[in-house]
Amino acid sequence: MSDARPLLVFFWSERSGPARRMESLLAHLARKERARLRIMRVDVDAAPHLAHRFKVGDVPTLVLVKGNRVIDRIEGRASAPAIESMLLPHLAAQAAA
Repeated sequence: MSDARPLLVFFWSERSGPARRMESLLAHLARKERARLRIMRVDVDAAPHLAHRFKVGDVPTLVLVKGNRVIDRIEGRASAPAIESMLLPHLAAQAAA
């Protein structure tokens, strides 16, 4: 059985201060939305092939994937309201499914 929840991929690097500052925000989001959202952390230094595949130029970058398609992204440091506004339409649709 496949997991139908959207996947939020967090591209980060230990070298990136903004990415390190976003980690607690993403951890909180993972706990809050665990029933409706999956979150994966990808270290761009350890997995450059994934960063290339998802066309990640800036760190941090958030990429939202649903049904094996990239449906949204935020490049650079993002606030909780910005992330939630990106996710809301997709999580609402997920809750109704």
